[in-house]
Amino acid sequence: MQLKRRGLTSGGSPLILFMCQLIAALDVPLDPKILEGLQQPPTITHQSPKDYIIDPRENIVIQCEAKGKPTPRFSWTRNGTHFDTDKDSRVMMKPNSGTLVIDISTGGKPDAYEGIYQCSARNEHGTAVSNNIVIRQSRSPLWSKEKLQPYIVQEGSSLVLPCRPPVGLPPPIIFWMDNYFQRLPQSNRVSQGLNGDLYFSNLKVEDTRSDYICYARFNHTQTIQQKQPISVKVLSMDAINETFAAFLNDTEFFGDSPVGERRPTFLVPTGQNSSKLVLRGEILKLECIAEGLPTPEIHWMKESGELPIKKTFYENFQKTLKIVAVTEADGGSYRCTAKNHLGLIHHTIKVTVKSAPHWINEPKNLILAPQETGILLCRANGNPKPSITWLMNGIPIENSPDDPSRNIGDDAIVFSDVQKDSSAVYQCNASNEYGYLLSNAFVNVLAVPPRILTAPNHLYQVIISRPALLDCLTFGSPVPKVQWFKDNHASVLDGEPYIVHGNGSLEIHVAQKADSGKYTCVGINELGKAENVVHLEVKESVRIIAQPEYRVVQKAGTVVFECRVKHDPSLELTITWLKDENSLPEDERFVVGKDSLTITDVTEVDEGTYTCIANTSLDKDIARAELTVVAATPTPPIIYDYPDPPSDLELTDEHERSIQLTWTPGEDNNSPIEKFIIEYEDGLHDPDVWHNLTEVPGQKTTAHLKLSPFVWYSFRVISVNKVGRSQPSSPSRQYQTPGAAPDENPIIVKGAGSEPDNFVITWEPLTGIQSNGPGLQYKVSWRQKDVNEEFTTIKVANVSKYIVSATPTFVPYEFYVQTINDFGPGPEPLIHVGHSGEDLPMVAPTNVRVHVENSTLAEVHWDAVPAKSVRGILKGYKIYYWKERSLNKRKRRNTGKSSLMFDKNKTHGKLPGLEPFSHYVLNVRAVNGKGDGPPSPDQHFETPEGVPGAPAFLKVTDPTLDSLTLEWSPPVHRNGILTGYTLRYQAINNTHKLGPLLELVIPANETSWTLKNLNYSTRYKFYFHAQTSKGPGSSLTEEGVTIMDEVRPSEPEFGIVNASPAEDFANISWEYWGPYKNFYIEYMVENSEEDWKKEFVNGTQFSFVIKGLVPGTQYKVRVVAKGVTDETVLQSAEGIFKTNPAMASRQVDIATQGWFIGLMCAIALLILVLLIICFIKRNKGGKYPVKEKEDAHADPEIQPMKEDDGTFGEYRSLESDTEDHKPLKGSRTPSNGTVKKEDSDDSLVDYGEGGEGQFNEDGSFIGQYSGKKEKETAEGNESSEAPSPVNAMNSFV
Repeated sequence: MQLKRRGLTSGGSPLILFMCQLIAALDVPLDPKILEGLQQPPTITHQSPKDYIIDPRENIVIQCEAKGKPTPRFSWTRNGTHFDTDKDSRVMMKPNSGTLVIDISTGGKPDAYEGIYQCSARNEHGTAVSNNIVIRQSRSPLWSKEKLQPYIVQEGSSLVLPCRPPVGLPPPIIFWMDNYFQRLPQSNRVSQGLNGDLYFSNLKVEDTRSDYICYARFNHTQTIQQKQPISVKVLSMDAINETFAAFLNDTEFFGDSPVGERRPTFLVPTGQNSSKLVLRGEILKLECIAEGLPTPEIHWMKESGELPIKKTFYENFQKTLKIVAVTEADGGSYRCTAKNHLGLIHHTIKVTVKSAPHWINEPKNLILAPQETGILLCRANGNPKPSITWLMNGIPIENSPDDPSRNIGDDAIVFSDVQKDSSAVYQCNASNEYGYLLSNAFVNVLAVPPRILTAPNHLYQVIISRPALLDCLTFGSPVPKVQWFKDNHASVLDGEPYIVHGNGSLEIHVAQKADSGKYTCVGINELGKAENVVHLEVKESVRIIAQPEYRVVQKAGTVVFECRVKHDPSLELTITWLKDENSLPEDERFVVGKDSLTITDVTEVDEGTYTCIANTSLDKDIARAELTVVAATPTPPIIYDYPDPPSDLELTDEHERSIQLTWTPGEDNNSPIEKFIIEYEDGLHDPDVWHNLTEVPGQKTTAHLKLSPFVWYSFRVISVNKVGRSQPSSPSRQYQTPGAAPDENPIIVKGAGSEPDNFVITWEPLTGIQSNGPGLQYKVSWRQKDVNEEFTTIKVANVSKYIVSATPTFVPYEFYVQTINDFGPGPEPLIHVGHSGEDLPMVAPTNVRVHVENSTLAEVHWDAVPAKSVRGILKGYKIYYWKERSLNKRKRRNTGKSSLMFDKNKTHGKLPGLEPFSHYVLNVRAVNGKGDGPPSPDQHFETPEGVPGAPAFLKVTDPTLDSLTLEWSPPVHRNGILTGYTLRYQAINNTHKLGPLLELVIPANETSWTLKNLNYSTRYKFYFHAQTSKGPGSSLTEEGVTIMDEVRPSEPEFGIVNASPAEDFANISWEYWGPYKNFYIEYMVENSEEDWKKEFVNGTQFSFVIKGLVPGTQYKVRVVAKGVTDETVLQSAEGIFKTNPAMASRQVDIATQGWFIGLMCAIALLILVLLIICFIKRNKGGKYPVKEKEDAHADPEIQPMKEDDGTFGEYRSLESDTEDHKPLKGSRTPSNGTVKKEDSDDSLVDYGEGGEGQFNEDGSFIGQYSGKKEKETAEGNESSEAPSPVNAMNSFV
C-alpha cells in the first residue's frame, strides 16, 4: 500500500489548509512481513463504551485492547487515581491485554466497583489512553405497593390508566397485557403514550375488564415487573337507566345514548405550547394524544418548513412523530392538530437541537521520515461549540517536555524537521456540556526503504477495448515515487493512454493487442528502490456471429436454432442453451450440437424463448429467439367421449381401519377406462366436501380402502379415460369409524423469534380427519439449549402458534409439539432447535478508512464488529454514502443517500459511479436479520477532477454575409474547474464534402463567440467541447449557414385557411398570393399515427371538398403549393376542424311509414270503444252509502273501535276515501312532513300528532285518527315535527 503523509512548514490558518491538501497520513500495511521489526507507538484497538451498564449477576469485563511495537503495557485509573489490580484478588487483567475481569460470582458486590475507569497502553514510543468508561450497575427495582381503586366510567368518556413504573437503570420497556399474557389491542382510540400510560380517547362498553396490567421489562437483568391489575367498568346508558329505574318508578332517565359527541381536547401535552430539547444524531419523538367523540385524527406539520420525508415516521396511529438522525435543520416549531367533524385543536412544540461534539477532522496517525514536516488536525463541531485540549502520552501538553519541532495551535499541532525522538502519542479532547470526544493519534518517525507489496509475476488478462488496471502497492518512508516501464524500454509510461494513480496502479483506458507484454513498476525514495514485474495479455472478445432466429413449426415437426461463435482461441469456450431462462428439459428430443440446438417431434410445451450463452473466463455474449408451435392439419377423428359414471356402490368387509368397496363401471364411450378415482366425504368434520382417497386401474372394480379413526365416511367413484373424467357416481351409504389416539404429530414445526424478547413456535395444525378423536390439543414444550433445565410445557387448542415471551436475545431453544386427544397422546415428537428473536447490532464498524482511487471510484475499509455485538446472524455490512456538494459550488446540496451491501466476510468494498470533483460523506453499518446497526462516524472524502461533460447547449444565431455567432451554456457536470473551450469548424459544400478543419481556443468565462471573415451563403459544421486540467469533455455539434444577401424577407404567400365541416365531408378554402403553383390538400385524424392523406386540386381553384370523412371526428388539415418548374414546396399553417356527429334524422323515419300509421289508428279506435263501455256500466251502478255496505258485510278489518275491546272505529270518510288519493308506495314525503306508513312501521308518534295524543294509565291510545287529519288541515304550514324523546331527555338533564 502506498504511503501517505501530512506535512507543514510554518504559518497560519491559510498555510495549514494548503498543507492539508498536499499531505495525508501514512497508513502502515497489515502485511506481517512489513510489520515485523517496524516500531510503532501504541494504538487503542478496542475499548468498552463510555457509559457501561453492567449486569449484577455476571462478572464485570472492562475491555481495553491495543497494538504497538514493542507490545504495549497496560495500567488503569479509577476515579482519577491509580487502580492497583494486584491488591484486589477479584480483579484480573487478561494476559497480553488490558482487559479487566472482576469476579463477583463468589460474593463480590457489583456496586463496590462502580466508578470512572480509564486505560493506558504504553511502550517506549508513547502512551495511548482510552475514553473515560463510566461503570454503573443495572437496577430493576420492584413496583411500590399501592391499592388501586376500580374505574367506573360512563360510555363515551375519556380515561387515562397510569403506569408509573419504577425508576431503573437503564429505563424499562413498558407494555400492557392481560392475565393471559396477551398484549392488549391498541388503535387510534386506545393507545399507549411515551410515558407508558394507557390513553382512551373515548370509552366503549367492550373496554370493560378487570385485568389492565402494566409491565416493565428490564433488559439488562432480564426481569419483568408487573403492576397490580387495574379494573375498568364502562357503564352504558342502558345500565345507568336500569339503576335509576329502581328509584324513579321505571322512568327512563337518560335515554339510550352515550356521552354526547364533543370537540377534541388534548390529554397530552397540556396547554397550547410546549418545548423539547434533542441532541444531534438522536431520535426525536413528539407526542400528541387527544380525546373526543368521534375519535379525533392526529395530523402533523412543521411551521417553519417541510417535514424531512426520508427520515420522518409516524407511530402509535399518527400520535407520535418520529424523526431519526436529527440535525440542526430539524429544529423549529412543530404543530399537531386533533380533528373530528365537530372541530379541531392545535398544539405547538418548539424543538431545540443541541449537539455533543462531532468530528470535522479527527486526528490521524502520522508517519514521517526524519527532517520531514507534518500536521495533526483536530477539528470538531457542536452546540455549544466544543473546546479543544491537547495531551501528549496522556499528560496535558502544557505539562509535557518541550519539543522544538512542535508548534501547538488551537486545533492543530505542526511538526517540522522531526527527529527520531519526536515519536509520541497525542490525544485531542473536544468537549462541551453534552459530551466529549477523545482521539489518539501517534507521530511515528521512521526511515524505511521502499518495499513492493504486490505479488511478483502476476498475470492480468483483459478483453480488447476494455480497461486494464495493473497494481503496484508500495510501502516506505519517505513515500516512494512509483514509475512504470513496458518490456525493456527505458522510457517512463506517462500520459495517454496511461494513467498512474495515487496508489501506484497503472490504468490503460482502452486496452489493445499492442498493450500486451511485460510491465515493471519501480518504487524509489532517498533510502533506495524496489521493483516488481507483472504481465498483461489482451484477449479477443467472444461474439455470436450467427444468431438463432424466430421459428414457427408445426406440431411433431423439427426445428434447428443456430448459434455460431467467434472467440479468442487461447480461452476455453462454453456454450449453454436455456429455455425460458431455465435449463433445457432432460429430453432426448433436444440435441445440442457444436453450433446449434435441434428439437425433434415438437410439442406445444416446447413453445418459448430459447437463449444461447457463449462464455469464456473473461466475458460472454447472449442471443435469444422465440419458438411458436402451431397445430398440424388434422385428419377426421374418431368421436370419443367421457365415460359414464359407475353405479351400484357396495360396502363389505367392514373393520375399524379398513373397508372394501365394489362398483359397476359405466360405458367407456369408445375410449377404454384407464383408472377409477375413489373420493370420500367426511360428514363429521368436513361435510359436502369431497377428497381424493385412492386410484385403482381401469380393469378393477373392487378396492380395499384404509380408513382413519373418528370419521363418518361416504364414498363415490369417478371413471377416467383419455378424453377425461366421468361425472361422479351416487354416494355410498355412510360408515362411521371409532376414535383412537392421534397417529401423527403436526408437521412443518418451526421456531424463531419475531421480536428481540420472544420465541415463536408455529406448526401446521392437524385436519379433522387427522385428529382421530374429539378434544384435539397440542402439547408445546421448550427449553433453552445447553442450559441444564427441564422443558416448560403448555397445552393449547385451536391455534397453530405459541409465543414464548421475555426470552434473551438470539439464544438457541429446543422445542417440540405433540398431539393429544381424548383417547391419549400421539407418538413421541421430534425435538427441533431454533433461536429467539434477533435485535439490531449494538456497535458500528470501527477504523473506517476511505481511499479514493480515481475521480469516480473509492475503496472503503473497516474493522469487523465483534461477534457478540451482532445479536443475530450477521448478513453483511452496508455502506451509506451521499454527495454533500460539488467542489465547484460552495452551497451544500444533499443528493440523497445511496447504499451498497457487502458480504459479512468482507472488511472492504468499492464505491463506483461517484461524481468527479465532489465532496462525499459515508458511514458503515453492520446488518443482521433484524436490520441495520448504528452507523460508524461519518467519513468525509473528496473525488479529484475529471473531464467535463458536454456544454448544456450550443446554437448558431445572427447569421450575416460573412459571420456567425455561437452561443452556449457551460456543462451541467463540470467535474472540475473549466480551463476553456475548444471550437473546431469546417465548411460543407453542396455535395456535403467537408473542408479543412479549423480550431479556436476560447476562454472559460465566455458564453458566446462571433466568427468573422466567413464565406457568404456557406454551410459550416461546428464541433464544440469544454475542458479541465484532466482533458477535453464530450463534444456538441451544430451547423449554421451564412446568408446570400441581406435583403428583407418577403411576405408570406399563404393567407387564412378555412374549413366548413359537415357529417362526412368538409369544404376547405384558402388565400394565396404567390406565383402559379400546383395545389394539393393534406389531412389526417388528429393525434393518430397514420400518414397524411393527399387530395390534388386544380391550380385555378382556391377551395376543395374532402369527402368520405368519419362523423364526429377531429382532423388536421394543411394546403401545400408545389412549383411547376422549380419543384419548390410551400406549406400553409395547420388547421383543425371536427366533423358533425351523425344525425338521427338521416335514419328511416318510422312515423312516415304507412303500416305504422294504420296500426296506430286501429289501437286508438279500440281504446275509444273500451272507454264508452266503461262509461255505460258506471252509470248503471248508481250511488249508495259506503258505510251501510260496510256494516252489512261486517268486514273485521274495517270495524269501528269499541270502547270495551280497544279496536279502531271508522276512520275514513266517503268523500276522501278514493283510490286517487292513496299515496304511492315508496313516494316522497309531502311538504308538511306527514306520510302514512305501512302497518309494520306504525308508531305512537304517527297516531298521536307529535306526542300530544292522550294515553290511558295503561299506555293505550284514546285519541281519534281522524282528529290528526283535521288538525293537519287546520294548521296548514305550521311545523308538524314531533318532539323527539331524546330531545326530551336532554332537556330534562
